[in-house]
Amino acid sequence: LDPQLRGIITRLYCQLGYYLQLVPEGRLDGTKDEMSTYALFNLIPVGLRVVAIQGVKTGLYVAMNCDGYMYTSEHFTPECKFKESVFENYYVTYSSVLYRQRESGRSWYLGINKEGEVMKGNRVKKTKRAAHFLPKLIEAALYREPSLHELVDELSDIKKASKAGEEPVAVGNGKNPKLIPLPSFSPWYV
Repeated sequence: LDPQLRGIITRLYCQLGYYLQLVPEGRLDGTKDEMSTYALFNLIPVGLRVVAIQGVKTGLYVAMNCDGYMYTSEHFTPECKFKESVFENYYVTYSSVLYRQRESGRSWYLGINKEGEVMKGNRVKKTKRAAHFLPKLIEAALYREPSLHELVDELSDIKKASKAGEEPVAVGNGKNPKLIPLPSFSPWYV
């Protein structure tokens, strides 16, 4: 499959002064170091105003579980989908597509607190600076659509490939994007 989704490589700058980063052992936190290579993310469109957030260096996806805890996933799952919304102050918020408050219906957001720690999604309010991010564009890129991960399918594919004497190939994981030139103005997330 040829890359077909247009996304960006970016740094996500939180209004509280931290860049989101994803370090090799899979931990998410904030850093003040703008040049940290772990603060580079692929923002891959996976629906209307819905993105997957993937660490460029690690290949891991940012995800939120049913308790609101942020974690990283080797595979793209429904918990890796975030609705991207532009707030009144032109900062961007990322809310879980799957989870929200049961009673009120309030969305759960990606957020970084004053100490640079990633917060539990159900404790982050969209009006608070902890939830406000500025995507700082590095370059535009084309991606393959990440396929939703089904463990059963992957295991059967690996078995089939090993019986055929082939190496299994991971398709649609967003790695090695084909870079394209960026037009002069392209508000792709609005």
